Amino acid sequence: MMNPIWQRLQEQANNMQQQKIADLLKEPKRVEQYSFAVGDIYLDYSKNFIDQNVMASLLALADSVELTHAIKRLIAGEKVNITEDRPALHTALRRDLNKPLLVNQQDVMQNIGAQFDKMATIVDKLHAKRWLGATGKPITDVVNIGIGGSDLGPLMAVEALKHYQQSAVKMHFASNIDPVVISDLLKELNSETTLFIISSKSFSTPETLTNAQVAKNWLIAALGQSIENHLLAVTASPEKAQGFGVHSDNILTFEPWVGGRYSIWSTIGLPLAISIGMTHFKDFLKGASAMDEHFANAELAQNMPVILALLGIWYINFWQASTLAVLPYINTLQYLPDYLQQLDMESNGKQVTIHNQQTPYTTGPIVWGQVGTNGQHAFYQLLHQGTHFIPVDFIVAANSNSSLTEQHQQLIANCFAQAQALMQGRDDTKFAHEHMPGNKPSNILLLKKMTPFVLGQLLALYEHKVYVQGIIWQINSFDQPGVELGKKLADRLYQSIKNHQFDEQIDVSTQALIEKCREMSQ
Repeated sequence: MMNPIWQRLQEQANNMQQQKIADLLKEPKRVEQYSFAVGDIYLDYSKNFIDQNVMASLLALADSVELTHAIKRLIAGEKVNITEDRPALHTALRRDLNKPLLVNQQDVMQNIGAQFDKMATIVDKLHAKRWLGATGKPITDVVNIGIGGSDLGPLMAVEALKHYQQSAVKMHFASNIDPVVISDLLKELNSETTLFIISSKSFSTPETLTNAQVAKNWLIAALGQSIENHLLAVTASPEKAQGFGVHSDNILTFEPWVGGRYSIWSTIGLPLAISIGMTHFKDFLKGASAMDEHFANAELAQNMPVILALLGIWYINFWQASTLAVLPYINTLQYLPDYLQQLDMESNGKQVTIHNQQTPYTTGPIVWGQVGTNGQHAFYQLLHQGTHFIPVDFIVAANSNSSLTEQHQQLIANCFAQAQALMQGRDDTKFAHEHMPGNKPSNILLLKKMTPFVLGQLLALYEHKVYVQGIIWQINSFDQPGVELGKKLADRLYQSIKNHQFDEQIDVSTQALIEKCREMSQ
């Protein structure tokens, strides 16, 4: 990786340290040169420490790892997830169902289409109040029980598209194993009219199965054994779902090559489809598909995911930026920073390359953020005057789903003003503590409006950005072994807490904590 291009970029970064972004903006046609639109998303990346030479070097870096070929491999369904020996074909889930895609000599589109048809039947029955519970009453509340991608994706998307809700059926989410989550939720619900979706790829996730068992016991206590119409499952392991007690007719499946953090496009998206209806859900898929087409076919220099990825590489590896702030000025995107946190940090939080070598460079930024303008009254102080170098992605919509036009204009003004303030800073003050250095880079993603299509575009944009960075860092963005160790240790510790016994693999500090916990609980 430490090739001449890498060295040239470091030299360019050192030279750029003396540059002012505000001065760069004085260049003729700079905004025109460093902005473009894809569908309903317009990207302005002119407020960055870049010029033609820097961009040429970044694009050369992309070429040096054969990025164009890597993109084609992803879209074609080749085995880009090398450690698990399978493709990462989330793009197939939003592909035109009439376009065959062969994986291991089988057309994967047929099963995707069949599962979406089954999902549409469920959605239609719920919307028409024809899905009846054990006592003959129609379902009024649906609870999605999952965690990780099986929770965060649907939760984020349902909230993001709340203005497109098509049904009176209420969606609820339970993920955390903290017992107050499921117990508090059940207090609000009527067992006769509640349907549970158990969402788990493996159908062995401890948090999900624990909460699901509580829900099942609650149903049986109220309704007896006739709870068939109160349980749905979405999984890549249907036999385990049947073993849990879910009827085969009530099981939706998806393929093992669908990663959890990419699964919102699959039948895991059932809560979203219930909320916004299948027509809007298909628009959501079409938005992502449009970004896939752009990613697959656009030249790298005009490829939006590639540009965002290269800017991230620029700051992470040559400016020592350890974090990325994602700041949506769209209130319904309140869960987007959390969603992108999982997408990015679970994908690229790696320190070993695909060649089983230690990475000699930083990978995977810490992704965080909050909706504006709330964040302005919280952590923006650090953005403006703190000592950390933090690139920012601002996200705002030109049009609102509210009729309060003037208030929406105030929101837009706040977003643009923060980007300008971060860039310009403040010198017109007599007091040092009021000085703001400015020269802080940012991107602005201007959406036409928060619609199902645009949300699909936006999520696919960030998915592909993360993939590009993984290719440049030569890491596998599609496995997550770091997630597993804590789970295994938790199982062992649970047995120790439950049985009042320790094994030799539990360290003395943890043993003392267990003893103290036992003492405090008596």
